[in-house]
Amino acid sequence: MQTTDPVRNSPPLAVLTTAAILALTFTGCSRDSGESPAPSTGPAAEPASQAAAPAPAAAEPDELIPRTLLFGNPERIRGRLSPSGELVSYVAPVDGIMNVWVGPANDLEAAKPVTADTSRGIQVYQWSASDDYLLYLRDTGGDENDHVHAVSLATGEIRDITPYPGARAEIYAVSWSRPGEIVVGINDRNPEYFDVYRIALETGERTLLLENDEFGSFVADDDLAVRIAVRPTEDGGGDVFRVDPGDDGPAFTQISNISAEDFLSTTMLGMTPANDAIHVITARDRDKAALMAMSLEDGSLSLVAEDDRADVDAVMREPTTREVLAYAATFERQTWFPLQDGFGRHLENIVNNTPGDMNLLGQTRDGNRWIFVSDAPDDPVPYYVYDRTTEETRRLFSSYPELAAMPLRTMTPVVIESRDGLPLVSYLTLPANADPDGDGRADARSPLVLNVHGGPWARDTFGYNPTHQWLANRGYAVLSVNYRGSTGFGKAFVEAAVGEWAGKMHDDLLDAVDWAVVEGITDPGTVAIMGGSYGGYATLVGLTFTPQRFACGVDIVGPSNLQTLLGTIPPYWKSFFETFARHLGDPRTQEGRALLQDRSPLNRVDAISRPLLIGQGANDPRVKQSESDQIVEVMTRKNLPVTYVLFPDEGHGFARPQNRLAFFGITEGFLHTCLGGRFQPLGNALAGSSTQVPAGADIVPGLSAALEGFEPTVLK
Repeated sequence: MQTTDPVRNSPPLAVLTTAAILALTFTGCSRDSGESPAPSTGPAAEPASQAAAPAPAAAEPDELIPRTLLFGNPERIRGRLSPSGELVSYVAPVDGIMNVWVGPANDLEAAKPVTADTSRGIQVYQWSASDDYLLYLRDTGGDENDHVHAVSLATGEIRDITPYPGARAEIYAVSWSRPGEIVVGINDRNPEYFDVYRIALETGERTLLLENDEFGSFVADDDLAVRIAVRPTEDGGGDVFRVDPGDDGPAFTQISNISAEDFLSTTMLGMTPANDAIHVITARDRDKAALMAMSLEDGSLSLVAEDDRADVDAVMREPTTREVLAYAATFERQTWFPLQDGFGRHLENIVNNTPGDMNLLGQTRDGNRWIFVSDAPDDPVPYYVYDRTTEETRRLFSSYPELAAMPLRTMTPVVIESRDGLPLVSYLTLPANADPDGDGRADARSPLVLNVHGGPWARDTFGYNPTHQWLANRGYAVLSVNYRGSTGFGKAFVEAAVGEWAGKMHDDLLDAVDWAVVEGITDPGTVAIMGGSYGGYATLVGLTFTPQRFACGVDIVGPSNLQTLLGTIPPYWKSFFETFARHLGDPRTQEGRALLQDRSPLNRVDAISRPLLIGQGANDPRVKQSESDQIVEVMTRKNLPVTYVLFPDEGHGFARPQNRLAFFGITEGFLHTCLGGRFQPLGNALAGSSTQVPAGADIVPGLSAALEGFEPTVLK
């Protein structure tokens, strides 16, 4: 049931959720996201029983879009407003390295850099609760041992406020009531769990709030006191505790339990206006996760908002009172629903004045100004500011203005039915010569790249996607599928993936390929599979479990052996281990070990007959380098076709633009060899990167020549 009339669709607003944390676990590179009326249906949801191949299209291919425009540094990205709204910040290059800039909100050109990173660049930052400080996270070489840094806007001083070698820090809370302090978690005492501290931004002094050897997540109130703690349970769920101050330290009272089935769809948002409950997104006693208020007294739940097609995945709250203003849910497209009288007109104003879907990134303290991305497939990441008092929308900047003149393609949502009846929400992008009128229906067949998202507890969404645009421009149809286990489609959809790695999860991908063949989009012999993290695993599964279905595969930081994957996870994942064991297979039991062995591509390497490209970061703490090394070693020994690209200064995904450009340049040539699409010659694409190619350079056109005399540039 929808509680109000929908206003618009947009990509998900970023909220810190258990599912979101886990999605990061096996997700590779991502684009900035928080980061319309009814969604379009796209091509037929049901495959036709008899479909004739359409006649070849007469259109010519579009001009080649340079890879530097798609995968190089943006001009600006990650725009944010300061709490007062007087200042604007964004991330932009300084000597080619992404740093944070700050300037007057009404004069973007007056902005100046306030950070001075000279290595991999700033990836994650935010404002404190005042205009005085910016906060950012930085690791070393992609090892994900983030330290929290505070930048004083008054003095320019940059201080590492969690300077503990080998430890990881996370920001838990900021508060309008205590703008000079934040709450963080640090695992310097116990690598498996995070102690909770309040830190003064001016001095860096930390005050212990809670010494922790059992809890996985926390919620703090406006006074920066811990009010909720969640302890993982042995079955993969969590016990929810109210935290009360006591003379001998915090007192813990259990008020609720999160079942293993509900764990991935549960989100603790923060305190309600009356401070007697917390807002939580949960699927308890239902399939689709709804917005609820959980009583701090007894854990009872009261409904705030719900949707009948998808989980609630975004909530807009008034910044200081925490009153819920609107919420959103995403099936094919994200739909926003206003909850306060008169609020819908503000959302409608945005609909009428922007080209894409609203992806809300933040508000000023008074709630009068919002900053958001209007996400559309053919408008690459424009940022806007909306003023509630004047009801005006102002375009702030575009992240990739040079792409505006390029031939970007439309993206079409489609719903594909799996062999056992599940709706697989998917996104299709077609090349110009296959879809000359841009209606999202193929007029000629093209080679297809099945682009598999990471996670798997994440999802693909509608909007600008540089990988889709790149591949479509090179002449490939691109299909991204929300296979079972993807989040946002209800509890049953996630549960359908338990024990199904390389099983029904892979069947969903095969069903999508079959659908594309029946719909006249591609031919059976011209399909490649590609993805990062879980998507990399899916690629390895495709080439080992179904070796004749794919012409080639591109695996980016994907695990090859599920047993060694679970045996080498970072210590701070301990609180999530039971979830992994439940979904993949429990390495502590004979049955679980047998399942992990059976579903590991490494154990089926002999079946590989098609070329494989592997990209790996040497410092990856989630999917260790050994996951790639071991399958490359076996393939090389058996003389199987593999190209291995290693980056010694990267982690789980490729943050440095030089490394991205190198890898995608290599990938472009690799895909050309197996699918025949267009490619921009490799040329000097390796320049400034740390590229190493331990195996298979001769498979990719121009790679061996590019490596002659090449000296890698390795940064920390």
